[in-house]
Amino acid sequence: MVLAADWQVGEVLWTFIWFTLFFIWLWLAISVFIDVFRSHDLSGVAKALWVIFIAILPYLGVLVYLIVRGDKMRVHAVEAAKEQDEAMQEYIRQAAGTAASPADELHRLADLKERGVIDEAEFQRLKAKVVGS
Repeated sequence: MVLAADWQVGEVLWTFIWFTLFFIWLWLAISVFIDVFRSHDLSGVAKALWVIFIAILPYLGVLVYLIVRGDKMRVHAVEAAKEQDEAMQEYIRQAAGTAASPADELHRLADLKERGVIDEAEFQRLKAKVVGS
């Protein structure tokens, strides 16, 4: 209780500021490590050197990485977002059952009939299903 009585409003404010700065730095360090390991343009040796540099001199290592490869971090983030969006769109198309257009489906059915995988009756039944939907 004595410690709490000695804490003034300004000290509480400074504590919040320092915690915020610490978590911002922690977030940056984690982001840098993620970027190092997902960079396809870095060799294994270069990745190891970056990790060692950041581990030995953390503040300087993160700062230098942001200066040297900050633009690459942005490019990697945009690429990852695009890949994730494309995967989500493909999943939605598959879940909704609209993965292929009716013309594509008819072409696939005709190809199956040509190869003898399905007979004429099965082709007509599946064709009616595709055209009817």
